[in-house]
Amino acid sequence: MANDTIMNAMDAIYGGLAECFITIEGRRYNFMNMTEFESKWDVNITDVPVLGKVGMGHKSSGGKGTWSGTAHYNQSVFRELADNYQKTGYMPYFEIQVSNEDPSSAVGRQTIIHRGCLCDSFTLAKFQAGEEILDEELSGTFESWDLPEKFKQLNGFVTN
Repeated sequence: MANDTIMNAMDAIYGGLAECFITIEGRRYNFMNMTEFESKWDVNITDVPVLGKVGMGHKSSGGKGTWSGTAHYNQSVFRELADNYQKTGYMPYFEIQVSNEDPSSAVGRQTIIHRGCLCDSFTLAKFQAGEEILDEELSGTFESWDLPEKFKQLNGFVTN
């Protein structure tokens, strides 16, 4: 084998130990009812014609943050935002903080704080006969993010 440095299976992160906090107008909520969350930063790529080249060049030109998740249907915080918005036209930005830390992993803790978040849709009311547990899909956008805590690099990860 050319490279005998391999990842220890214990260094995979167990997702059920994550934390999720949402801060809306100074009030912080422990969103322990979230069962799934993902955020993405999509980079806009612009085609750049270059004289003397057959192929097209490319340049990054901005980005857009999106988030989505699934939560148990047992909170009204986002419904209150929707209610206030439909009555007043005001929807405040909020923050979503997600931390991943698995004590069995050598990588430690990573935290991402999503800033300038908005919801793009709201589940207002819901039922399903015969369903044991109700959940709801949440999604939206964010304008920027910070990385105050980063995973440590595993031994063997950097090769030069």
